[in-house]
Amino acid sequence: MIRGLIVFEDARWADLQPLTDALPTPALAFGAGTLASRWMEQARLPLAALEARAAVAAAWAGPAVTARPADSDEVLAVNAVALPGAWLDQVRGGRTPAVWLAHDRVVAARAPWSALTGGLGRGDFERFLLSLGIPTFAVEAPVLRFAWDLIEHNPIALARDLDEPGSIAGEVHATAVMLEPQRISIAAGARIEALTVLDARAGPIRIGARAVIQSHSLVIGPCAIGDGTQILGGVVGNSTFGPQCRIAGEVDACIWQGYANKRHHGFVGHSVIGEWVNLGALTTTSDLKNNYGEVKVWVGERELATGSNKVGSILGAHVKTGIGTLLPTGAAIGVGANLFGGGRFAPKRVVSFAWWDGERTVEHELEKFLATARIAMSRRARELLAADENLWRQVHAATRRKP
Repeated sequence: MIRGLIVFEDARWADLQPLTDALPTPALAFGAGTLASRWMEQARLPLAALEARAAVAAAWAGPAVTARPADSDEVLAVNAVALPGAWLDQVRGGRTPAVWLAHDRVVAARAPWSALTGGLGRGDFERFLLSLGIPTFAVEAPVLRFAWDLIEHNPIALARDLDEPGSIAGEVHATAVMLEPQRISIAAGARIEALTVLDARAGPIRIGARAVIQSHSLVIGPCAIGDGTQILGGVVGNSTFGPQCRIAGEVDACIWQGYANKRHHGFVGHSVIGEWVNLGALTTTSDLKNNYGEVKVWVGERELATGSNKVGSILGAHVKTGIGTLLPTGAAIGVGANLFGGGRFAPKRVVSFAWWDGERTVEHELEKFLATARIAMSRRARELLAADENLWRQVHAATRRKP
């Protein structure tokens, strides 16, 4: 019997940049939770370990480890970017110990706890698994390789995660409209104000504790709205909103990691928005080219074809945009970047800690970035802790462009 779960980050975390510059892959928002929380829900096993790069793991307040396996207890290890599915039955029912691969990626392993503990804390857990010399088997498992894969698969993940009977525990104004209320869940402490519409005909809706849906908001399912997030008018749908976001205007088919601010009008579509992002009024993304062609996105030093004609922007943590910022189709904006060339299309690729004024790009000085981060986080009653500052100093050093 399997007694515990390890969720690990593999060596290709950089393919999900800029999202993974400041977060481990298990922390990425997806579906109605994170990659880690979805695995815990699907596997229905107590968490024995989260394995990722030390600096980003230290700065992430992830789920608590609750399992204490004995040395002989069998443990299931899963790659955070592998999507749970029918293939997991093959792993659970297969021989043990063993490692399972989808194409060239380690997606799962089963082995005694004593055999796996030596790979924890090393930063190369999947390489450690392959070094054990235990049998390997092929399995057909979908893997989230790049940020646009998150966008493509998120609506299906939302529909599956929220496939449960609805329940209304929060406050709902008498003039609010709920279409298919049996597919709508509203947590205690949430507030649905007058003249709002929750439309679950195309998919379920979950509204977290202390969330607020302000008057003249239309929420279209599937949609998950995190604890404390506020929808402040406009049309939002087919999206994941992490905790403590402030959202207005039009949002479609997006993932918001959490603590982000889009308080004013403007369109954001088919995009992934990192933590502590602030989008100035009328900031708008393009998610479709004029010729309906395939979108390409920069990942590190490579411009890659996405296989999709609907990709908006990928924004790393603590990105700031000024009023009227226009983001082109397939834009990749690195962590800590500050864009304020309102009314002009930003470059399609903006490196981390860039300071772009519409004409030129210079470096966003680290100490000034940290000062702004402290202020932004204090607005959500959060502190920039020592682990956060240590991480940002490492990220700044690693992404700094040589003259």
